Amino acid sequence: MSRLTHSEIHMVQRIGWLRAAVLGANDGIVSTASLVVGVAAAGSGRPEILVAGLAGLMAGAMSMAAGEYVSVSSQTDAEAADKAREIRELNEDPEGELAELTGIYLSRGLDRDLAEKVARQLTEKDAIGAHLRDELGISDTVTARPVQAALVSALTFAVGAALPLLVAGFAPATNLSLWVAGATFVSLGLLGAVGAAAGGAGRIRGALRVAFWGALAMGATAAVGSLFGVVVG
Repeated sequence: MSRLTHSEIHMVQRIGWLRAAVLGANDGIVSTASLVVGVAAAGSGRPEILVAGLAGLMAGAMSMAAGEYVSVSSQTDAEAADKAREIRELNEDPEGELAELTGIYLSRGLDRDLAEKVARQLTEKDAIGAHLRDELGISDTVTARPVQAALVSALTFAVGAALPLLVAGFAPATNLSLWVAGATFVSLGLLGAVGAAAGGAGRIRGALRVAFWGALAMGATAAVGSLFGVVVG
């Protein structure tokens, strides 16, 4: 296919759903595994551990969805406010906005004649689009999508949380915490590697940074469970 006609998919085009997916899966694994390990360290039996973990899965998934929706909606509101302001400024002072756009292209290395020509042509074609993209850095590629972020985050949280629950359901009761911790550490490493690869970063570095924080969280909850352990039931 010709270089002039082929379509390219860049890593930044994945940033909206990728961030929510990695965050959701990571939170699901870490929070649920930490909860399971903490409750197990307190001396609780398998039924109590599974009930606590399932409750954590449901609450966490809903919390992630709500948090992502509110957070990304705030970004959407800010983008909409900036767009409204740019439209108002274009209507009130079109020549000033044209000069502003010209100045942006001058600062990027174009000579004045070319910068003025580019600014004028882009203004004639799509003035608001040019200002949003080149003045504010807002484009369709990275625009906020609240519903997408909420759904992806909730779904990946639930999938991530299911892993430590499955391990807790089938692992030997005598060393359940070790099984959950080991499976969680491995899954976090895989998640970090996959997320890094999807984003175009190094797999080993991605795996290590995710696994490190997961291990830290499980260690902290295990310490709390052991310190204040009271058998439930």
